[in-house]
Amino acid sequence: MTSHKRALLAFAAAAALLTGCGGTTINNPFSTAPPPVEELPTISDRFDQLFGGGGKVSETSADGTEADCPLVKIRAGASTYGVAPPGKQPVASELNYQATITRTARDCRRVNGGQIAARIGIQGRVIAGPAGAPATVEVPVRVAVVQTGVQERVLTTKVYRTTVSMTGDGGAFSLVGEDLLFNMPQQLTSDNYVFYVGFDPQAIAPAAPSGARARRR
Repeated sequence: MTSHKRALLAFAAAAALLTGCGGTTINNPFSTAPPPVEELPTISDRFDQLFGGGGKVSETSADGTEADCPLVKIRAGASTYGVAPPGKQPVASELNYQATITRTARDCRRVNGGQIAARIGIQGRVIAGPAGAPATVEVPVRVAVVQTGVQERVLTTKVYRTTVSMTGDGGAFSLVGEDLLFNMPQQLTSDNYVFYVGFDPQAIAPAAPSGARARRR
């Protein structure tokens, strides 16, 4: 085999290593394309760092007792949050944007006898609608600690807000509900409680009307 043929074969082998099916470049050191999405830090990475990569983390108290942690459930009818222009319904072509909860996590620790301190992590996404979304949107999420039974009893509830930057057709958000304290007597377990999460549109103050309102005479 001539040296010219050997050089051609070596070039072909190198090209095969740098390309995949359909000619897609894979780990090409000469490519100027941005790195694959999975190589960039994401909100999910930060979420995993906070909660150890799992949906539940139960921290251990000073006396070595693991805190029992209730399940997180999305409140029926509060899993999405749609916004439309004033006077319009957030449906079809009138929709500015819609937020959805995609992932939750929680951890618990016993702080004093039967008192439990919980953190609730919530991830979601916001999609721009046909009516157009602003550059940033505010997302209100309510978290409630509820004791289950024949009649559910809300022990504590808080609203958390986060601002989402819209890039392209949407954005993503990640927030953590802190300082949720409730009592869990020794005769009860996490099965007697539930963490409810959901969007709370009432937590967003309505925008002030633009311009002065005409006075009635």
